[in-house]
Amino acid sequence: MKEKEKMLSGNFYEHRDKELTNERNLAAEATYYYNTTKEGEAAARRSILEALLGKVGDNVTVKTPFKLDYGYNIELGDNAFLNYGVTILDCNKVTIGKNVLIAPNVQIYTAKHPLDPDMRLMDKESALPIVIEDNVWVGGGAIILAGVTIGKNSVIGAGSVVTKSIPPNAIAVGNPCRVVKELVVDGI
Repeated sequence: MKEKEKMLSGNFYEHRDKELTNERNLAAEATYYYNTTKEGEAAARRSILEALLGKVGDNVTVKTPFKLDYGYNIELGDNAFLNYGVTILDCNKVTIGKNVLIAPNVQIYTAKHPLDPDMRLMDKESALPIVIEDNVWVGGGAIILAGVTIGKNSVIGAGSVVTKSIPPNAIAVGNPCRVVKELVVDGI
C-alpha cells in the first residue's frame, strides 16, 4: 500500500514520502497564488479553488490568508464561508456542508501524531476525516481535531477545542468542547 493510500485510510504513514511532499508543495504554490489575489478577482479565486479543492459549491467565500496541506481532500458546500486565517490540515477528508460559517483563525486538523515517541521519531502520523454538517457556525479561533463530526445546525463557541463529535442542534463551548445547550430549530 502506498503512503498516500495509508494516509487516506487512517493508517500510520510516512508524511515525508516523496509523493506526499510533492503534492503538499504543489498545494502550497496554488495556495500562495490564491492568497495573493485581490477581493475583486472573484473569477480567478474561484478558478484556483476549483483546481485545488475536491469540491467547491456555489456561492463559496474563502477569505485570505487561507492555508491547507493538500486541498483535494476538502469539500465545501454551497454558501460555505471561511473567514480570514482558516487553516485546514487535510491529510484526510474534510467535508464542510452547506451554509457553514467558519470564523477567523479556525484550525481544522485531520492529522494525528502517535503518542509513542519512538513512532514519532520514525516520521509516522495518521489522519482521520472531519465532517462539519450543514448550517454550522464555528466561532473564532476554534480548533477541530481529527475524527470529529459536528452535527447540523450546531454552534461551536469561539476558542473551543473540539476533541469529540458534537450532535446536531447544539451549542458547544470550551476546552475540551462540550454541549451546554440544545437548540430548538424551526424548519431547518
